[in-house]
Amino acid sequence: MRLLVYVWLTALVAALLFFSVRAYGEAKSYEDATAQQIAKMNPKSLAEYRLKEWAETLSLGYYRNGEKQILQRLQKVRETHRRESKHYVLKALFVLLLLCGSAYLVSLRTFTFIGALGAAMMLFFGLITPILMVTIHKHIDYLGDVVLSFESKSIMGSLVKLYENGDVTVAIVVLLFSVLIPLVKTFALMFVALFLRNRFAHGMVAFFKMIGKWSMVDVFVVATFLVYLTADKGDVSRAEAESGLYFFLTYVIVSMLVSLSADKMLHRKQTA
Repeated sequence: MRLLVYVWLTALVAALLFFSVRAYGEAKSYEDATAQQIAKMNPKSLAEYRLKEWAETLSLGYYRNGEKQILQRLQKVRETHRRESKHYVLKALFVLLLLCGSAYLVSLRTFTFIGALGAAMMLFFGLITPILMVTIHKHIDYLGDVVLSFESKSIMGSLVKLYENGDVTVAIVVLLFSVLIPLVKTFALMFVALFLRNRFAHGMVAFFKMIGKWSMVDVFVVATFLVYLTADKGDVSRAEAESGLYFFLTYVIVSMLVSLSADKMLHRKQTA
C-alpha cells in the first residue's frame, strides 16, 4: 500500500512539472503573438492598413487587403495560446490540489517534503512566467486604437528592467521578498523534512516562525508590483494578468500550508 502511495505521489509531481512547463511555453507563445500583433498597431502601420481597406472597397473586391488576413490569423493564434496557457495552469493547480490532499495518506514529514517540492515548482514558474501584460493605447480618428506602449514581463524580467531604469531600491525590495526569502523558506522546509533527526533541524523552529511572518509580504509585494506597472502614464492603460501571477500566488498559499505542517511536525518531534 505504501509503495502505491509513493508511486501516486511521484506521478503527481511529474504531472505537475509537465503541466507547468506547458503553461509556461504557451504563456511565452501568447506573449510573442501579442507582440507581433501590437507591432502592427502603430500609427504608420494602421495608416497603411486603412488605405488598403479603402482600396479594397473602391476596387469592388478585385484588390485584397492581405494585412487583414495576417491580423486575423495572428488574433486566432494569440487567442489559442492564451486559452491553452490558462488551460494548463488550471491542470497544474488541480494536480497540486491532489498533491496537497495526500496529507491524509502520508506522514507529516513526507507531506512537508512533497508540499515544499510542489511549492518550489510554483515559485520557479511564478518567477520566470510572464505575470502581467500592460498596453497603453489611444484612440485616433481615422486610424482607430493606436498602441503607444506594450510591456509583458515576468518577475525576473521586471527586476532587470527596474535595475536598468535606475529603480534600484524597488528592484532590491522585489528581489528580497519575492525571490530570496521565498527560496530560503522553501529549501529550509525541504531540509527539515529530510533531516528531521538532525540536531540542527530542531534549532530551526524559531527560524520557521520568523519566516512565517513574511508570508503576507509576498502578497503585498506582488500587489505593489502590479500597481507600479499599471500606474497611469497619461493615456489609457489596459492590464491583463498572466499565468505567472497564478503560479506565484499559488506558491504563497501552498508555502503557508507546508509551513504549518512543518511546524506541527517539529512540535510533535519535540514533545515525543
